[in-house]
Amino acid sequence: MKAKLKILRIAVVTIFMMYVSVNLLAQQPPSLPDTSKMTYNQISNGLKLFAYPAKSQSQQQQKIDEFECYKWAMEQSGIDPLNLPKVEAAPAQTGPTGGAVKGAARGAAAGVAIGAIAGDPGEGAAIGAATGAMAGRRRGKQAQNQQNQQAQANAANQEQEMKNTFIKGFSACLEGKGYTIK
Repeated sequence: MKAKLKILRIAVVTIFMMYVSVNLLAQQPPSLPDTSKMTYNQISNGLKLFAYPAKSQSQQQQKIDEFECYKWAMEQSGIDPLNLPKVEAAPAQTGPTGGAVKGAARGAAAGVAIGAIAGDPGEGAAIGAATGAMAGRRRGKQAQNQQNQQAQANAANQEQEMKNTFIKGFSACLEGKGYTIK
């Protein structure tokens, strides 16, 4: 019995230690760029910005300032441009839209009227329903495609807004350190 309790304690402690280490690893900050391998204006160039050292800062000083501003903008905005979260568009809609049924009903109603004039309302309704179903299906698919394109555009806009937020912070920091940013 004591041996079983000892094994159970060891198992519980092991599971707890695994849980703690997984959570600690998950909470590690994102990895920052290796500054020893960076050029003096690599960050600003990567963000498509021009940073002019208005106070005659050296290239080494600009490298240091850009890295400090990178970290500061990341802290302030909560955004790391090297590890942007992927903004997912709403899942693409596929399948029936109900447009065929609606179109068939409209087509049948119009077909009855035309068929009544021609002398066979039943045949007119059948032809109108078939024609209306095809037109309704086409309209439904077009509407789905528009919604899917809009969802993709919204996701791209959200990603761009995140980048812009970071760039504003980065630019503000560099301007505070005496650089002109364009």
